[in-house]
Amino acid sequence: MNSLTLVSHHLCPYAQRAGIALAEKGAASAREYVDLSAKPDWFLALSPLGKVPLLKVRGEEGREAVLFESAVICEYLEDTIAPALHPEDALLRARHRAWVEYASATLNDIGGLYNAPDRSGFLEKQRLLTTRLGRLEPELAPGGPFFAGEDFSLVDAAFAPVFRYFGVFRDACGVDILADLPRLQVWSEELAVRPSVMQAVTADYAERLRVFIQRRQSYLSSLLPS
Repeated sequence: MNSLTLVSHHLCPYAQRAGIALAEKGAASAREYVDLSAKPDWFLALSPLGKVPLLKVRGEEGREAVLFESAVICEYLEDTIAPALHPEDALLRARHRAWVEYASATLNDIGGLYNAPDRSGFLEKQRLLTTRLGRLEPELAPGGPFFAGEDFSLVDAAFAPVFRYFGVFRDACGVDILADLPRLQVWSEELAVRPSVMQAVTADYAERLRVFIQRRQSYLSSLLPS
């Protein structure tokens, strides 16, 4: 059995995605955190893009390989560790991969939201974000509780970090992104209490995110209590 170490950052949603997949597969793994504002030399030597996550895979013979990019890491885990988090049907599997990419685009929209410098820019970014999420809502399997129904998938792993942002925004400053999207609300609540999702971040995640947003000096940061 290979030894696995996930190199992460406390706030990175893509690292959370990989951590959730590891937990859902019951894969034993270590976790290392990197300060991305002062990247150490060992990390830059391993990460061609200077980003997290990385997955260090050490074989029984002691040789180590390093994977980068969350999508690649999750696909490697799919190829090597049961249970499967993708559907068996090839067409459905491709569809799931497409919605994982949609989650990444949604994360880009969230970045635009918390970086918007003024109210008008914030409201425009919020409109774009809710439009994107509205496109997702009818794609949910009837009855849930997860994206495809009863089985947790990599699409759920990809969207759980998305919804985690919204929970912090709502609790910290009353901005409720999912207010008019009831099916996404239910899905997000199911994901929030999933053990793999809860364990993907440290206990101080909400406070770390609040501090991160305050430092943006954006419109959203002005809504946060001092």
